[in-house]
Amino acid sequence: MGTASFDHHFGISARVSEISKNLSPKLDFSSVKFPSRVEYCGLYLSPSSAVCSSSKEWRGQANAVDESGEVATPILDTIESPKHLKNLSSKTYPHKLITGRRSLVKMHRQTTELSDSTRRSVSIYDPIGAGHGCNSISAGLGMAVARDIKGQRERVVAVISNETTMAGQVYEAMGNAGYLDSNMIVILNDSRNSLHPKLEEAPETPINPLSTTLSKIQSSIFFRRFRELAKVLTKRIGRGMHEWAAKVDEYARGLLGPPGSTLFEELGLYYIGPVDGHNIEDLICVLKEVSSLDSSGPVLVHVITREDQFVEVERDQTPEVSNPLQEGIVDRRTLTDFFVEALVSEAERDDTVVAVHAGMGMEASLELFKNSFPDRFFDVGMAEQHAVTFSAGLSCGGLKPFCIIPSTFLQRAYDQVVHDVDRQKIPVRFVISSAGLVGSNGPTHCGAFDITFMSCLPNMVVMAPSDEVELVHMVATAAQIDDRPVCFRYPRGAVSRISNALRYGVPIELGKGRVLVEGKDIALLGYGSMVQNCLRAQSLLSKLGVEVTVADARFCKPLDIKLVRELCKNHSFLITIEEGSIGGFGSHVAQFLSLDGQLDAGIKWRPITLPDAYIERASPQVQLAQAGLSGNHIAATALSLLGRTREALLLMC
Repeated sequence: MGTASFDHHFGISARVSEISKNLSPKLDFSSVKFPSRVEYCGLYLSPSSAVCSSSKEWRGQANAVDESGEVATPILDTIESPKHLKNLSSKTYPHKLITGRRSLVKMHRQTTELSDSTRRSVSIYDPIGAGHGCNSISAGLGMAVARDIKGQRERVVAVISNETTMAGQVYEAMGNAGYLDSNMIVILNDSRNSLHPKLEEAPETPINPLSTTLSKIQSSIFFRRFRELAKVLTKRIGRGMHEWAAKVDEYARGLLGPPGSTLFEELGLYYIGPVDGHNIEDLICVLKEVSSLDSSGPVLVHVITREDQFVEVERDQTPEVSNPLQEGIVDRRTLTDFFVEALVSEAERDDTVVAVHAGMGMEASLELFKNSFPDRFFDVGMAEQHAVTFSAGLSCGGLKPFCIIPSTFLQRAYDQVVHDVDRQKIPVRFVISSAGLVGSNGPTHCGAFDITFMSCLPNMVVMAPSDEVELVHMVATAAQIDDRPVCFRYPRGAVSRISNALRYGVPIELGKGRVLVEGKDIALLGYGSMVQNCLRAQSLLSKLGVEVTVADARFCKPLDIKLVRELCKNHSFLITIEEGSIGGFGSHVAQFLSLDGQLDAGIKWRPITLPDAYIERASPQVQLAQAGLSGNHIAATALSLLGRTREALLLMC
């Protein structure tokens, strides 16, 4: 796949893959449905300049700036819709920039790549958003069937990467596509040069003149029409001739294709490939032929690309500070660093401790455990459902699995959490990373819902640390629990140097919170990382003469009802604060207050949660402010309860 990379003085660079370019001067692009999130094109920010390169080895700087200081874009200025691409050569720009969104691309790192909801709402060329990496074939098949029912003829193209082929939904969709036999094109962008799950053990998929010629023949109109005619004739001959011919065809194509290619044929997709994704002429030829037939059924085009063909863009590796209270000296260590170190310590003391990781990519911090205990670490990739049930099996076999999955990816495995773990009270320890707001990754990776969907399970212990020390203690707590499942969450980002790191944690009593600061006017009951913002609010309010109690709940389930009763007894106002959706920690507190008669006794309670909306990408501080979870917002809520509305408004200015 040919690529180009360019930037300008504001620091924006683009990586362009030519698979998204004009397929043919005769192909009507207005009839092509492109997926809204594809693997081959994107925008990236860089403080440094990048070199532009393509499959023809053209190199040069692309930093043209006009007199006003804006980047000159003479070609883009002539494009208002994909139809205008017909007037261009095969060199052009990324899909996002030619479908009406160029004015929405901002120059700041946190807001450069348009979010799925923004893309979906502003462009007719985005038929559906992509919140995770395996939905394109399912969505594309649905669109293809809708097209057939309505009697229309547009082309449907779904793009997947080799990484997403580990997800079960991909195979469910391909199997259904083969059964329904609707016309659609699936492009497999294989950047690892192999379909083998263990890359280091796999032979490289061959790309040579013979494979290229065979791919062109397989995709040609003549060959496919001849193949269809042969099917008809063998069926008419009967006496097993059709089945025999089909087996010969499958065997021959299996010999010519790379390892694993016959799987797609078994699922009912006509396999074409491998195709060199960096040879634009050959790629365009194959795609043009594939799109030319009206009754070809589902086709999979296997495109081989290499990561080293892309210009690597330097990015700011400074982690975002997760705690707005501590924006001073940053340790540049993340909560994951502290978690992994604590888990290694537990594994050194207990040889039954194992780690299972699932999700898109693996944090570098986990390499410490992987290198220390290679036989006790399992990275299953984007196979979250498998990870959960696999962990349940490990636990049934006498081990202590820590199942590490980012919050947004755990959503994909909820059925397994319910039936394979919680219902059976199997002691799996869920480590929910990237919980809450995630800054520049926006709503797609935001971990907003885990408190709610985990705390409603009858047997699940649900807890969250307020800082890195508490995190180490909760690792020890989870390791000790052996009669039920447990989960704990922590946010993404760097932490400040506020205490000496602990090597070994001390198990916390289940359902036991703690009071950090005592006051008499109002009580703030924080959950997880929001305890730090409660302390910031307390500092602000103390300057205004308001005495505040700050408590760290630690547990959402079992809830520390003794602590809640004490807070209600000693205060007239109670505020719960969490970085999670409606229905989480605050709802559990409200349930107890209602059933215990505390609301009847006169306590005034207010919850602060994430709003009932998706928060777009921005810096963590901006996102917290938008969500109403900053220290200032918490303090303003307290002042409003106390009837000091004017001071509350001043805090928000």
